[in-house]
Amino acid sequence: MEKESRPSWDNPMQFILACVSYAVGLGNVWRFPYLCQMHGGGGFMIPYLVMLVLEGIPLFCMELAIGQKMRLGSIGAWSAISPYLGGVGMASVVTSLYLCLYYNVINAWSFWYLFHSFQAVLPWSQCPVNTNRTAFVEECEVASPTQYFFFRQTLNISPSIQQSGGVHVGQALCLLLAWIIVYLFIVRGVKSTGKVVYFTATFPYLVLLVYLIRGVTLHGALNGVKYMFTPKLEQLANPQTWINAATQIFFSLGLGFGSLIAFSSYNHHNNDFEKQAIAVSLINSGTSIFASVVTFSIYGFKATYNYENCLERMKLLLINTFDLAEESIHKQNISFWISELNQTHPDQFGLISSRVEHCSLEQELDTAVEGTGLAFIVYSEAITNMPAAQLWSVLYFFMLLLLGMGSMLGNVMAIITPLRDFKPLARSFSNETLNGLVCAFCLLLGIGFTTPAGNYWFTMFNEYGATFSLLFIVLIEVFTVSYIYGLKRFEKDVEDMLGRRPGWYWKVMWAAVSPLLLISLFIFYIINYIQGGVPTYQAWDKEKGRLVVTEYPVFGQAFIGVLLVSSVSCIPLAALYAFCTRHQRGVPVRKGSARSRTSSV
Repeated sequence: MEKESRPSWDNPMQFILACVSYAVGLGNVWRFPYLCQMHGGGGFMIPYLVMLVLEGIPLFCMELAIGQKMRLGSIGAWSAISPYLGGVGMASVVTSLYLCLYYNVINAWSFWYLFHSFQAVLPWSQCPVNTNRTAFVEECEVASPTQYFFFRQTLNISPSIQQSGGVHVGQALCLLLAWIIVYLFIVRGVKSTGKVVYFTATFPYLVLLVYLIRGVTLHGALNGVKYMFTPKLEQLANPQTWINAATQIFFSLGLGFGSLIAFSSYNHHNNDFEKQAIAVSLINSGTSIFASVVTFSIYGFKATYNYENCLERMKLLLINTFDLAEESIHKQNISFWISELNQTHPDQFGLISSRVEHCSLEQELDTAVEGTGLAFIVYSEAITNMPAAQLWSVLYFFMLLLLGMGSMLGNVMAIITPLRDFKPLARSFSNETLNGLVCAFCLLLGIGFTTPAGNYWFTMFNEYGATFSLLFIVLIEVFTVSYIYGLKRFEKDVEDMLGRRPGWYWKVMWAAVSPLLLISLFIFYIINYIQGGVPTYQAWDKEKGRLVVTEYPVFGQAFIGVLLVSSVSCIPLAALYAFCTRHQRGVPVRKGSARSRTSSV
C-alpha cells in the first residue's frame, strides 16, 4: 500500500531530469577527459562502455527499483528489507553528508570566478603588481597568472595543512550564497526541486553546445580532438585502465549515496524505472563523451598556442644569438637548427643551452590535468587567449555552477529524505525548517574549507570521504538484494511495479557479474591503499610556485582513518543494535517480503 501523504513528482519527466541533473556533474567535465587523456584517448571508450553495461546500468536500475518499491529514503528502505540493514542507509547518509560539506565549496569557487569574469581584464590573465608597484609579484611570475589566481587569490592557500589561519571572507560569502541557492531549490522538497531541474538539467547542454561550436573553430582545436579519438589500444592490456573505467562509471552515476533511492521514492508505484535507468545512464555517458570533445578542442587550442609560442621564443633566441636571417630559420624546423648550431658553434651554443626549450605539441597534449586544475587553471588559461574572453568565462563558470548545483540537489535529498521518513522529526519540523537546518549545518562545517589550509582538507574529503565507503555500501546492497532478500522475491517486486519480470540480463548482472566487479574494485582499493604507504597531499610551495608532494602529519592520517571507517561502521553497528533490541523484546528473526514491510513502516 502506497503512502497517501507522500509527495510525488508531477510527471516522469521531472524524475528523469532530476536523475540527469544529479548524475551529470563536474566529473563529466573534468574527470572523464583526464582519464581519456591518461589511458589512450579513444581506446578508453571501450572499457568505459563495457563497464557501463556490466556495472553501471544494472546497479542504477536496482537502486531505482528499491526506492520506488519502498517509497522511503535509504534508511527506511533498507530497514524495510531487513531490520538488520538500516545501517546501509545510515552509511549512505553519512557519505552524502561528507560529500555535501566539500562539494558545495566547488560551487563557491565557481561563484568567485563568475563574479571576477565581469572585469575589463580577467584577473587571472596577468600577474598583479607588488606592494611597491615596481614590478609584478615574484611568486606569480615563478608560477603563472592562472595558478597564482587560483591558489593564492582564490584559496589563499597555506604552505601546509598544519598552517591554517583566518577565514577567507570572500570565499565564505560565496559559500553562503551557494547554500542559500541550494536551500531555495529544495525548500519545498520535490515540488520545488521538480521545477528547478528543468533548468539545471538542460541549460548546461546549451552552454556545452555553444562551447563546442566555439571550440572547434579555435586554432589548433582539431589537434586536441584528433588526440582524443586516436586510440592507443595497448592501454587495453593495462588493468588500471579497466579499473579506472569501472570506477568512473560507478561514481559518475552516483551509486551508493542514497540519492537515487530518495528520488525514486517519490515515483508512482507503476512508474517504468527500468527504461528510465537505461535512458539516464546512456545520457550520462553520452554527456561525458560530448564534454570531452569540448574539453579536448579547448585543450588542443591551448597546447597549440603554447607550442607555437615555444617555437617563436626559440626562433628569436637563435636569431639574436647567431645573427641568422629570419628567412633561413623558417626554411627548416627549429629542431634542425638547434642540432646544426650545436655542432657548428658548440662554444656559442653552450652559453644558451640552459635557455633552449624542447618544443613538442605531443608533449603539450600528453600533459594530463584533472579535477580543479583542469576546471580552474587549464580552462581559465585557454579562455584568456580567446577573443571576448569575458563572455566565454561567464558562460563557462555559469555552466560549472549549474552542473554543481544539479548534483547538490541529489546530495542534499539523500540526507533530507531519510530524515523526513523519521516520524518524530517530521512531526517536529516543517519541510522548510528541516531543510534549512540541514543546509545551515553543512554551511557551518563547510566554512573550514575557506581557511588557508581548507584546500588540503577538501582534498582529503574528496579522496577518502566517499571512495572506500561507496564501494562497500553498493557491494552490501547488491549482495542483500541477490542473496539475503532473494533474487526471486525481488523479481516479484519488480513484476508488481512494472507488470513484467526482469529479463535474464538484469538477473545475471545482479547475481554474478556486478558483485564480482565490485569485489575486485574493493580489493584493488585496499591493496592500493596499503601499498601506497603514508598518505600524501600536494602542498603549495611559494618559492617554486608549484605544488609539491608532502606527507600528511599524524593528525591528518588519523582523520583519514576516521573518514574511511565512520560511514561503513554504521552497517555492523546498526545490525548489532537491531539484534540486541529485538533479542531483548523477544522478537523472532523473520524474513518478510518488501510488500508486507512497506505498509507497516
